[in-house]
Amino acid sequence: MGMIVGVPKEVKDRENRVGMTPAGVAEIAARGAQVLVERGAGSGSGYADGEYERAGARIVPAAADAWGAEMVVKVKEPTHAEYGFLRPGLLLFTYLHLAADEPLTRALLDSRTTGIAYETVQLASNFLPLLNPMSEVAGRMSIQVGAHYLEKTYNGRGMLLGGVPGVAPAKVAIVGGGTVGTNAAQMALGMGAHVTVLEKSIERMRYLSEVFGGHLTTLYSTTHAVAESVAEADVVIGAVLIPGARAPRLVTEAMVHAMRPGSVVIDVAIDQGGCIETARPTSHSDPVYDVGGVTHYCVTNMPGAVPRTSTQALTNATLPYVVALATQGMEEAVGRDAALAKGVNTYDGRCTEAPVASAFTIPYTPLRDLLGVAAS
Repeated sequence: MGMIVGVPKEVKDRENRVGMTPAGVAEIAARGAQVLVERGAGSGSGYADGEYERAGARIVPAAADAWGAEMVVKVKEPTHAEYGFLRPGLLLFTYLHLAADEPLTRALLDSRTTGIAYETVQLASNFLPLLNPMSEVAGRMSIQVGAHYLEKTYNGRGMLLGGVPGVAPAKVAIVGGGTVGTNAAQMALGMGAHVTVLEKSIERMRYLSEVFGGHLTTLYSTTHAVAESVAEADVVIGAVLIPGARAPRLVTEAMVHAMRPGSVVIDVAIDQGGCIETARPTSHSDPVYDVGGVTHYCVTNMPGAVPRTSTQALTNATLPYVVALATQGMEEAVGRDAALAKGVNTYDGRCTEAPVASAFTIPYTPLRDLLGVAAS
């Protein structure tokens, strides 16, 4: 018999994604798991309770019922209002971004909850399979958002991102050439913008040049190059990631103040603390603020605005791991899969993710010392 899996309704501001689709529920229910879905959990993504019931789930009336399961599968990190659901023996599988959230880190440790973070599950190739789909969504969305806030109606410069014949397009500077940066570049180029990607990996820059046929500019990311590119840009995308760690602040306040009024900055790295010094977390209800005439968009759950796409993409990626955890149990599943083991950030009151421990001066205990598995 598989374990009891709970899928609560997300409570973060305008977060309409859900941890599992009905198709995902059917997959683990067929393997003997019992699935408890909070009433209305899938409605924001277009999934009715009846679809979950037909897939084999039981609809439960309250969040406490779903959180009472052995394993909880979510999208976003628990809010302060959900800390009371954390408890010893609970397995929580979701995005956590702990290096930017000390209160949640300590709540997980104090409650002795096992927290497996989607964003630190990592293959031997260093690929992040569970972060990747939402990075793709956020990268593509960032350009839509930038184009929107360039409009004069929203205090922008009054520019069409791609220009028109005889009129120069907008300039987009993307700091970081990983998944977010690549997808942002793809969308920006598709809309006709002039695109510069700043990156430290020569290999990655060579890849981007080959993939995009030389239609974008790649620059080695030095402080000087970032400053020059940001000053010239109409839209700046912060797309820097260090897995599990707080994002480095590569775009300084002085660089932002050097931008033209009506320009836009979008910090996609805000979940990990942000890579733009003037960035602070915002929500879909109140997404932007102004610093020196520059519009800042720093929504911490950007893909929540396109939940149908995002939920399907996320479940496609997480489902094999959910199946493994639900059918094998946490200890056996991470013992068999080193990539999944890297996702374990907290276990039985111990911090098992080195960058998180370093961020808050918390003792670090390698998971292998606790379980004997090959993890970080």
